[in-house]
Amino acid sequence: MNLLADIFINPFVEMASAPDFFLQVLWEGFVGGVLYALIALGFVLIFKASGVFNFAQGIMVVFAALSLVGLTELGVPAPVAFFLCLGIMFLLAVSVERFVLRPLVNQPDIILFMATIGLTFFLIGLGELIFGGEPKVMVTEALFLPTGSSVWEPAGLGPDGSPGFILFQHLDVAAAAIAIVMVGALGFFFSKTRIGRALRAVADDHQAALSVGISLNQIWVIVWFAAGVVALFTGIMWGARSDVSFALEIIAFKALPVLILGGFTSIPGAIVGGLIIGIGEKIGEIYWGQLVGGGIESWFAYMIALIFLLFRPQGLFGERIIERV
Repeated sequence: MNLLADIFINPFVEMASAPDFFLQVLWEGFVGGVLYALIALGFVLIFKASGVFNFAQGIMVVFAALSLVGLTELGVPAPVAFFLCLGIMFLLAVSVERFVLRPLVNQPDIILFMATIGLTFFLIGLGELIFGGEPKVMVTEALFLPTGSSVWEPAGLGPDGSPGFILFQHLDVAAAAIAIVMVGALGFFFSKTRIGRALRAVADDHQAALSVGISLNQIWVIVWFAAGVVALFTGIMWGARSDVSFALEIIAFKALPVLILGGFTSIPGAIVGGLIIGIGEKIGEIYWGQLVGGGIESWFAYMIALIFLLFRPQGLFGERIIERV
């Protein structure tokens, strides 16, 4: 009986007794979820344009952030370094299209997937060769990112009806705002622009897209560059909250459960999936973590993804694929 109370009753009693703390947990989970969604967007972009899961998106996040920090360490002003990094992402997109994707047009999806794995290890080696393996510090002030924090004291939300206390880190607010703007811009780009419709056509059928005059090479450069821009912003946001190192690639793989929840081709799905994972793992860690010895944040997302794979493998917003034999 005590175990059932610990699992099903006590956590909700704690939420009700300290609503200000619960709102603090929700806010931190929301910020993490929005950043997870931003990472997932890079995967969605590539998958929508080629039908292939881009295993290299995680290392692209790391490589973009390391490029920015490396340029600033050489004395390049941060705004100039930012635009130079955009150029680096464009060169990467052109190189991937020319040397990886173009020779593999109309090859099975597994071949393209394996190619992105090879690209991952190439970028890891190149990054370690250029930048070394030591963690680096992202200078937020040089990038005009806000620092400090603000306190909101809502009346009646503290324990026993006392004034509440919710802390907002300015960097978290900026990260959430930037991520929301990018998600909205990419959603508009895909649904309302001519290039966005061309991207969807390429994803459906390479040969059919070529037959109606769509340049496969240009589309792939555009979409890989867009994924590189997303990787740069993601690297900046995550790097500003922690050190910039190859460990960020592990965080990027949290996008896998997000994609499974939302669907591999859905931008709204990336948003909803990111929020579910971000808020869910934070609440689980704070209110149920002590029952399992902590560490819920390390496996919660993958457990939710496993449940979805068993009962709804196409995700919340994905299209059910029916093959007739």
